[in-house]
Amino acid sequence: MWLGESTHTLDGKHRVFIPKRFLAGLDRDRQGRTPVILTRGFEGCLFLFAEPGWESIVAGLETRAFAGPEERKMQRLFFSQANYLTLDGAGRLLVPENLRAAVGMEREIVLVGAIDRVEIWPKAVWAAYCETNAGDFDRLDQVLRGSAADRDPQP
Repeated sequence: MWLGESTHTLDGKHRVFIPKRFLAGLDRDRQGRTPVILTRGFEGCLFLFAEPGWESIVAGLETRAFAGPEERKMQRLFFSQANYLTLDGAGRLLVPENLRAAVGMEREIVLVGAIDRVEIWPKAVWAAYCETNAGDFDRLDQVLRGSAADRDPQP
């Protein structure tokens, strides 16, 4: 489970150090590498998954392709942008150009633990998101408890 947030800078080669508390949630493969899956997320961020978390996402979505055209569209858009990557020996993640461009990522970023994934946000986008949504915190407990009536703000 990943929690917390931290601010980082992409280096000149578009790599970011993954903090030790996030590295602790990642396993090494038989060759000693640390594999991850990085894909476009929602609301302007990227999603970083460990393999077991990714497998859970895949299991939940793989049979839904036959549910209709919108489900197929979501699968195509989500999975076509997924990248199977490995961290380098220093614990750095190389963020591919297509994903940086998709969310407008430049140098300053924020890593946010979101239980089953790490979200990678452009710093300014994360700050704006937090500012815009700060007033919703007390209401959102209804969402966590499953109350659909309270998911959308009232006019």
